[in-house]
Amino acid sequence: MHIVDRRLNPGGKSFANRQRFLRRAKDMVEKAVREASKDRAIGDLDSPGEISIPSEGTREPTFRHTQGSRRDLVLPGNKDYVEGDLIERPRGEGDGDGSGGQVGRGDGQEDAFRFILTRDEFLSIFLDDLELPDLAKRRVAQTEKEGLRRAGYTTTGTPANLALHRTLQTSLSRRIALKRPKQSAVDDLERRLAEAQSRDVAEVERLSAELEALRHKRARISYLDPIDLRYRRFERFPKPVTQAVMFCLMDVSGSMTEHMKDLAKRFFMLLHVFLTRRYKRVEIVFIRHTDRAGEVDEDTFFRSAETGGTMVSSALQEMLKVIRERYDPGVWNIYAAQASDGDNLSSDNPQTRELLQNHILPLCQYFAYVEVSGPNAETHGYVPHHGQSSLWLTYAALQKENEKFQMRRVSRREHIYSVFRQLFQRRVAKTAEVG
Repeated sequence: MHIVDRRLNPGGKSFANRQRFLRRAKDMVEKAVREASKDRAIGDLDSPGEISIPSEGTREPTFRHTQGSRRDLVLPGNKDYVEGDLIERPRGEGDGDGSGGQVGRGDGQEDAFRFILTRDEFLSIFLDDLELPDLAKRRVAQTEKEGLRRAGYTTTGTPANLALHRTLQTSLSRRIALKRPKQSAVDDLERRLAEAQSRDVAEVERLSAELEALRHKRARISYLDPIDLRYRRFERFPKPVTQAVMFCLMDVSGSMTEHMKDLAKRFFMLLHVFLTRRYKRVEIVFIRHTDRAGEVDEDTFFRSAETGGTMVSSALQEMLKVIRERYDPGVWNIYAAQASDGDNLSSDNPQTRELLQNHILPLCQYFAYVEVSGPNAETHGYVPHHGQSSLWLTYAALQKENEKFQMRRVSRREHIYSVFRQLFQRRVAKTAEVG
C-alpha cells in the first residue's frame, strides 16, 4: 500500500501541534506589538513593520529521555573509553537555568526571532489589544480601494460581462448591411414554388434556383457571428482625493504622568487611523503646551519633559496661527484632538472658551477633547460628578451648543476605543450614509 500525504501541514507536525504552537506564539506576538506601538510613529501605525519575540517561544514540544533513564546505545570506537567505563555527564546539562549550559550562550542574551507583520496584521493585533468589537474593528480596519466605472464596450471579455442587447444590435446592423435574406422571404418563395409545381415547369426551375441561392446566402451570413460579440468594459479610476489635517494638542505640564501621555498617544493613533481611512492625504500637526505652546515634531511631542503651569489658550492660539499660515479651511478638512488632565489656570478659562467657541470650532470639521487620568480613576466617559476639573466645566457648555465638539474621560487603556467610538459614532454613520 502506498500513501501520499497531500496535507498542508509540514511533515512530522500534526495539525493539533501546529495550532498549539501558533496559539503560544500569538501571545508573544501580541506582547511584542504592544511594546512596538509605544515606539512607533502615529503615521506608521498601520504600516508593515518588524517585531521580534524570544526564540524560546518558537520551539515546539519534543520527546526526550528524562534524567536517570537507561538507554542502550551503539557508539563508534574511541581511544578514551573501554567497556565498563562510566561516561561523565556533559557540563551544564540539568543545571536548572534552562539554557543548556554555556554552549551557544554568547553574551548571555537570548536570541530573538524576528519577522515582518503586514499592515493589516499589525493593525488587527493593535485593535485586539483595545478589546474592539468585530463590527467596529472592520469599520476601522477597512482598506481603501480604487473605484470601477463603465467605460463603453469591448470585443473581448468574460461571459459574465457579455452585453446581450449591444451584441444583438451589432448583429442586426451586420445582417442589414450584408442584406441577409429574412426567413419570411424564404417561406414566401417556398410557398410560390409549391403552387407552381403543377402549372409551369420553367417557373419551377427558376423558383428552385432562386430558393437555392437564397438559402445559400442565408447560410453564409450567419445570424450571430463572433465579430458581433460586445462585452461591458470597466476601468479603474481614482476616487476623488480629499485632504485633511489632524491637530494633536496635549498638555505636557508636570501634572501629566507617563500613563496619561500613553493614553493620549493611543487616542491620537486611533484618530489618525480613522482619518486615513476616509482621506487620501492626512497631515499631522503636533502642538504641546504648558503655559506656553509651540509646534514640535512627534518625538518631542511625546518624549521631551517640560515644567511649568498650564494655559490651554496658548495651544489654541498656536493652532489658529498654523491654520492661517498653512491650512486654508476652504481646501483642508480640519480635525483636532486635545488631551489634558483637566488642569488650567482659572483666569485662562474664559479666554480658552472664547477662542474655541468663536475661532476654532467654525474652522473645524470636528474637535474632540479627551481628559486623561490615572489608572485608579473610578469613571471614564462622560459621567458628570462633583469632582469635575476646571477645564471640563469650561468645555461642558460647548458640547451642548455645538455638535462639532465632543468630550470624554478615560483612565484605562482598555477604555480608549470605547471612548473613541462614543466620540465619532455619529460622524461615522453620517459618512456611511453619504457614501
